[in-house]
Amino acid sequence: MAAKKKAGSPSSAERPVARTGHDELFARLRRAIPEPRCELDHASPWQLLIATILSAQSTDKTINSVTPDLFARWPTPAALAAAPREDVERAVHRTGFFRNKARSIQLASMAIAQQHGGEVPRTMEALLELPGVARKTANLVLGTGFGIPSGIVVDTHVTRMAGILGLSTATKPEAIEQDLCAILPKDRWVDDGHRLLLHGRHVCTARQPDCAACPLHELCPSAAAVPVHGTWEERAAAEGRRVASRGAD
Repeated sequence: MAAKKKAGSPSSAERPVARTGHDELFARLRRAIPEPRCELDHASPWQLLIATILSAQSTDKTINSVTPDLFARWPTPAALAAAPREDVERAVHRTGFFRNKARSIQLASMAIAQQHGGEVPRTMEALLELPGVARKTANLVLGTGFGIPSGIVVDTHVTRMAGILGLSTATKPEAIEQDLCAILPKDRWVDDGHRLLLHGRHVCTARQPDCAACPLHELCPSAAAVPVHGTWEERAAAEGRRVASRGAD
């Protein structure tokens, strides 16, 4: 039963969170980042899956510097699965934990090639069966790769944003995801979840949150500095430019 709950759609039955009160916050985020995009470069759901597995304990910038050569040498799941392990380890060495990652991306690619006809599966249950894939990765692949709102990607940035903005008091990713999914309509899970991630990555950073330039300042229960960069609309426009210019820094 536990495995089925993990694979299924998020449920807020045990953690009810009122949706009202957060509309303005997300409206401002949508103004700031009208077209959120995943900062892991990819040309297919399979490339996104591999890049996401490699991104653990690394940065998107590093992954984006490694994957072009990786996918040029082994352009399909079958090709990557059949590559010599030591060659794959060398190719992903700069991402960290390269032995485990090389093993995971090859085993995942093998499963895709042999069990799914070379196509990344489109269900949470099937994705969670792939080596190296947990719910966060599956949510990203389904949402960004296929446009399927299976849930919300809860990484370190979204975890921090949920607490700072008063969207969740939970500490575990699964519970945070349930709270966020209760707040947002399903058709906004993918884009609004990604907006939270980008906001945490580029504006409300862990080391030095830029409260003075934040378009959410007036709504944030954790705001510190006084906003000094005009109206929230002006700050939203500035955030949009910042996100667009920084990319995967």
